[in-house]
Order: sequence, then C-alpha cells, then structure tokens
Amino acid sequence: GTANANGSANATGTATGGKLTSGPTVASSVQSYETLQSAATSAGTRNAQYSQLVNAYYDLATLFYEWGWGGSFHFSNRWPGETFDEATRRHEFHLAGLLDLGGALGRLRRERQKKMKEEEKEEEKEKPNEKEEDKLAMADLKILDVGCGIGGPMRNICKFTGCDVTGLTLNQYQVERGNELCRSDPHFVVHGGDEEPKLLCRSVQGDFMSQPFPPSTFDAAYAIEATCHAPDRLKCYSEIYRVLKPGAIFACYEWCLTDKYDPSDAQHVRIKKQIEEGDGLPDIATMPHCLDALKAAGFEILHERDCVLDEYGGWQDPATKEYSTSPEARRHCRGGKPWMLPLMPSWNPFTQRFQFNWFGLRLTKYSLKVMEFVGLAPRGTSRTQILLQSGGMGLAKGGELGIFTPMYLMVGRKPE
Repeated sequence: GTANANGSANATGTATGGKLTSGPTVASSVQSYETLQSAATSAGTRNAQYSQLVNAYYDLATLFYEWGWGGSFHFSNRWPGETFDEATRRHEFHLAGLLDLGGALGRLRRERQKKMKEEEKEEEKEKPNEKEEDKLAMADLKILDVGCGIGGPMRNICKFTGCDVTGLTLNQYQVERGNELCRSDPHFVVHGGDEEPKLLCRSVQGDFMSQPFPPSTFDAAYAIEATCHAPDRLKCYSEIYRVLKPGAIFACYEWCLTDKYDPSDAQHVRIKKQIEEGDGLPDIATMPHCLDALKAAGFEILHERDCVLDEYGGWQDPATKEYSTSPEARRHCRGGKPWMLPLMPSWNPFTQRFQFNWFGLRLTKYSLKVMEFVGLAPRGTSRTQILLQSGGMGLAKGGELGIFTPMYLMVGRKPE
C-alpha cells in the first residue's frame, strides 16, 4: 500500500459503479477501521486482526488511490526529466530485473528435459522429442505478485518480461477491479479458438500469510510495498518461500523504520502512528527485523539496500545521499525529486500538494462535508479523506527526517 497523493474530493465518481468502498457503506467501513486503529487497540490486537484491518483499510482507500495515484500503489524517486509514470515503471522494472528470469527459464528447460526423458524411457522411444523444449518462452515462467493491489505493477511487469503473472490480494474488491483492468487491455487477453479467452496476468483473492497455491508453484516472486501489512514477517516470507521453486528469487520493497527512528522521541512516535493509521498497518518493522526474518525463512540473501539513498539527482546530501535542503544539497540537485514530494505541502493551487497545506486541508474537509450533506458523496467520505491525508503527512515528514523508508530492497534466493 501507499499513501494517497492526489486523493481528492472527486473520488466519489462512477468508475466502479458509484461505489467508494466494497463495504456496506463508507461510514460503516471507516468506523470499523478507526476502531481497529484507536489508541485503545494495541499493536498486538491489530496484528491478530490484521486481515480485518487491511480489508477495512482497502475497502476505503482503493478508489481514492486509483483516482489520485493511478494503478500502481507505490512510491519512487524521480530522476531528472522523468515523469511520475516513467519513474513508477522504472522502479517496478528494476525489481523485475533482479528476479534472474533467464536463470529461471534455464531451470524450467532442465526440468522439462528431465521429465521428457523419463516419459521417453517409459514409452521406450528410440529418439527424444525436443519439440516441446523448443517451444519454451518467457510466457512459460510463472511469477507471483505478493499483495498486488489493483494490479498496476503486475500488468507493467507482465508486459516488460513477457511472463505469466499472478497477483495475490486479500481484498476482493481489488481482485475484481484488477481483473476488470486486465480484461480491458487487449494485450493481456489471448483468444484461443472456441476456448474462453485467457489472461496473461490475473488477480486472485487470498491471504499471503496462508497462500492458496501448492508448494513450488512459481519461478519467481516479488512484493512492492505490500508485505508491510503482514503481522508476522517470518510467517509471510516463509509462505513465499514455500510456493517458490528451488533456485527461484524473491525481491521486495519494504516499508521500514530506519536506524534514525528514536522510540523515545515524541515526534517520531507521532509520525509512526500517523503512517500506521493512514496506511492500514498493524505496526512498522525495522530494516534489520525484515532482513533477519527473510534469512530465517530460508532465503539466501543476495542483496539489500535502502533505495531512498540511491543517487537520483535531487536534494540529497552529497556524502550520505539523505534528503536535505542545505546549500550543498541544493547545489547538488539536478532536477530529481524525492519519493515523498507529492505528499509535501505546496501553495500552488494547481497541484495535488495544495491539499496538504493548512488551508487546503480545511478546504478539502469542508468541501466533502458539503458534498455529503447534499448527497453528492457518501457519508464518511470526508473522514476517509482526513485519514488518508494524515497518513500522507506522516509519510512526508518521516521521509524528510529520514526515519522511514518505503523502499528497503531485499533480494533472496530459495536454495536449489
């Protein structure tokens, strides 16, 4: 998940038949969610009820996200000259490029050769039949998108790699919307004579803590800012390990607290709570916690780093690459933009950032209340927007202070 950047008063449109939530009503959904995130509810209770928490959150947030952010619910730094959409796709393709799909294709070829030889031996054939082997292509590789949302990255990575991609999400509303978007793009629909059209990628409903797939199903897997919703990282990563074939790679971007986070600092604690409440998280883990869990699940660690600190030509300290507004950082800037820029307040009324200044916050709130009163928006819409805006402000401040990252990269391989 990620915070709403453009999320807005017009998020009550008819893109999904006029429904803002897959719950009974917006008001009931937001009330259920607020109860789970209240101060009276412990992190332990939220972890225990994480599926209810995540479902309630995405019931509320999905359409806001799609209207405000597009089909890919994640962040990325923008290089000089990049558009928002270009940076989004590059961020996804970078992760896909770490999956070693060429190696996966080689393993699949050896697997099929072995199976063919066994069948030939049983049938006592004189010559091996290599026709099936020659037909192997990237489309024969099966990739899992863990926590796919409405499938923006899934569709982009399917196009980029040519592989068969299955997206897994807990929220049924997201499954239906994701598959609707897949069916609406001719690229993903393959017609085979009298048979039902086949989708090159699709979303399925399921819990990534207990996945509905047999062991050793997938040739690779990735997660983009999704497993932050897991109440137990070890169990989550272990399930991913189970459904991967030996030798397969799992790569992910995780939401994490950095080593700059100080639990005794009241501002840090407040920012952490804002992010949790505004983004449907039971708790936020640290980078070492996630890395240790990935190792404990059985993965061989190939690479890890905080991609926030990658050089992107923005306002970065020349030495540490951390976000900075110092004179040195300003001189260093070549036009790149930090991941949290869409969430930082601005007084330009023609950008979505206007909603994050004090006047924009009030304008959005009372505009939505008026729309609710006259029946143009469902009751609870303004409370949902306030919730998402608060999460956005927490993310922006967490990014500015360097206490939070939405792109801690980990790459692990399941041993052969």
